[in-house]
Amino acid sequence: MTRHARSGRNKVTRRDILKHAATVTAATGLVGCAASVRQSAVGTVITRGRINQSIAFWCFNSAGEKWDIEKTCQVARSLGCKSVELVDPKDFPTLKKYGLVSAITLNGMPDPPFLKGLNNLKYHDEVIAATKKTIDVVADAGFPNVIAFTGYKWRNAEDPKSGEIPLDEGARNCVEGLKKLAPYAEKKGVTLCVEQLNTRDDTHPMKGHPGYQGDHMDYVADIVKKVGSPNVKLLFDIYHVQVMDGDVVRRIRQYADLIGHVHVAGNPGRGNLDDNQEINFPACMKALVAVGYKGYVGHEFIPTGDPMAALIHAVKLCDV
Repeated sequence: MTRHARSGRNKVTRRDILKHAATVTAATGLVGCAASVRQSAVGTVITRGRINQSIAFWCFNSAGEKWDIEKTCQVARSLGCKSVELVDPKDFPTLKKYGLVSAITLNGMPDPPFLKGLNNLKYHDEVIAATKKTIDVVADAGFPNVIAFTGYKWRNAEDPKSGEIPLDEGARNCVEGLKKLAPYAEKKGVTLCVEQLNTRDDTHPMKGHPGYQGDHMDYVADIVKKVGSPNVKLLFDIYHVQVMDGDVVRRIRQYADLIGHVHVAGNPGRGNLDDNQEINFPACMKALVAVGYKGYVGHEFIPTGDPMAALIHAVKLCDV
């Protein structure tokens, strides 16, 4: 994401964070002896395994210890997670070395089209071409999902003064674009997951996205329904759903057939899944199990304190 277009207060952009995550090398020394000993001492945390858990790479690469891709894969294996997601495709071979998948991949990583989305016909050719290219890479790796976005609501994506695209027009444009992409995704065996993002939090470029058009789950779900493809689904981010709509468990049940991927983070603040936040994650995970969800749950929270301790706690909490 570019700098916060409404207030201009964010000095670090979402795009900056993702690019940083994509370019860190293994030369950091974080996979040294001490780290390896620490990981082996943890042991497998997942014992029930009814939820397929994944680690969002950028979260643990952009704060605290700044884990590189090798360490993140080692931690995932150690805890019993099956995926490290939101990684640059150049790191797919590292994932495979550890027997992991990328549960979901950003379209256009590390410069995804958060602003220039399918809601704006002006950007359709650009977004569709970039999405097909990402589908190709993901399909070649044998991985399952690619993120899609509605885009921002302004006629010129980065200029709020350019006027707003009406909600119904934006939805029609998204359906049109996704219908063009759906046959390609089906042919390649890849699922596009359209993400709802919250527009309320303007404190940090990774905590909220003022200006994003698809900010309510019902709106995004209606788009996915109208596309009518088994390879176009929802990215159900429990954090964003809670911020904008709440009623998370009921919405899991309501949209069970449409959910292609799930993200978790504590609210408020997109922080640890601890008792300083308001979401009952075991209840949410039990709801996913009850509706027969077989996809992945990605830990996409910004850790505070010890990132390893925060991740271990989150993984245990979601292992229902």
